[in-house]
Amino acid sequence: MEKELSAIYRFFAELPGPATLLFVSPFVLLLLCIAILPLAAPHFWEKNSNKAKVSLIFGIPVAVFFLYRDLNVLALTSMEYCAFIGLLGALYVISGGIYIRGTFKDTPLINTAFFGIGALLANVIGTTGASMLLIRPLIRANRNRHHKVHTIIFFIFIVSNCSGILTPLGDPPLFLGFLKGVDFTWTLRLYKQFLFVNGLLLIIYYLLDLRFFKLEPRNVRNEATSGDHILSERFGIAGKRNFILLASVIAVNIFSGNVLYKQAGPEIFGERFGVFLSQSVQIACFAILAWLSYRITPKRVHEHNHFNFSPIIEVAVLFAGIFAAMIPTLIILETKAAHIGIDRPWQFFWLTGSLSSFLDNAPTYLTFTSLAKGSLSIAGSGLFELSSHPAGQKLLAAISCGAVFMGANTYIGNGPNFMVKAICEHSKIKMPGFFNYMLWSFAILIPVFALVTLIFFSSGL
Repeated sequence: MEKELSAIYRFFAELPGPATLLFVSPFVLLLLCIAILPLAAPHFWEKNSNKAKVSLIFGIPVAVFFLYRDLNVLALTSMEYCAFIGLLGALYVISGGIYIRGTFKDTPLINTAFFGIGALLANVIGTTGASMLLIRPLIRANRNRHHKVHTIIFFIFIVSNCSGILTPLGDPPLFLGFLKGVDFTWTLRLYKQFLFVNGLLLIIYYLLDLRFFKLEPRNVRNEATSGDHILSERFGIAGKRNFILLASVIAVNIFSGNVLYKQAGPEIFGERFGVFLSQSVQIACFAILAWLSYRITPKRVHEHNHFNFSPIIEVAVLFAGIFAAMIPTLIILETKAAHIGIDRPWQFFWLTGSLSSFLDNAPTYLTFTSLAKGSLSIAGSGLFELSSHPAGQKLLAAISCGAVFMGANTYIGNGPNFMVKAICEHSKIKMPGFFNYMLWSFAILIPVFALVTLIFFSSGL
């Protein structure tokens, strides 16, 4: 692998500044299109076919470049994309086959408690699984509220991102760290950061929702507060067999990581056999599980959930371009990161987090764990030594928190963010655009992360 990839890595490492900007520009321009076109050309952007055209315009030139310069990089990125969309697609279809009756009342306290449950669940079935399972009940519960956009935004903040820090199942970068030698229970030591960030966000949300709730018409407030029961209708679950398929998705991830990832064999596309085998099995299994779910789910369940494939198609076409366009950016980051000169926890927290806001947080996590190992002169290809080194533990904690927490900063920072947005827009909820969402995240999350820095990662400030 090292021999075949060294040429392309050396090519990007030696690029002068202007040329570097040229290779980064497709990714930057694609992000700008995602941010601007929904406002500048809403009728054009509402069609997934047009989103696909924009995605291809910026993705294909990069793909063609790597097709000729290094096919291995393009092939491996394609596998990662298929595994990524396979996981999102399977969770989307399976969760769409589960209908939770018993819509809860939309009071600020009950909404906040619902977020707390989602925060805990995200560490068991992942932020993507929790988001796909809980977003529809949340939409139904708040269907009568006039002011509900803030509720969806905080759902993305808490359930889709900041909750998945306690286990490797919570978020992809942590699972990748587990595969590379970090003990499965190591992330439990991040419980203080988990409690601080999510506890503070829950308090902020409750106070904000209380304010918006007081602005609701009297009939909406009376309906929400009338009676002693939390549920507005009798509790029940339709499509229970899908919980078995949901557990199967988790089992596939664990099995592929613990068993298949470690298998020896010939290199394929310049990558270890185990990596290729693991991703191939994931892609196949996710497709089968999604197909099974769609076939066994009664039609009435899909109708109750207003299920269709438009949201997952939107995510698939946009992230196809994102995965292709960001290849040069990730390589440039990896080859030039060592020259940045960072060695303190707060620096790792903010740099990892800032890049994870716009780039795939899994490779960003790996890049900065490699940089952390280099700064401490830790040898070896895995992360066990870093996670057991006293100073390395502080750096790894900062990297982990940055990669997970700051995925909430933008719609593209984490996979479920765009999925939640698409599902809500399909339900006729007018979500803020790319930049307006960032205004929310910057106003609320950045001060929270500043406090995280001062309390947990201030060494050397």
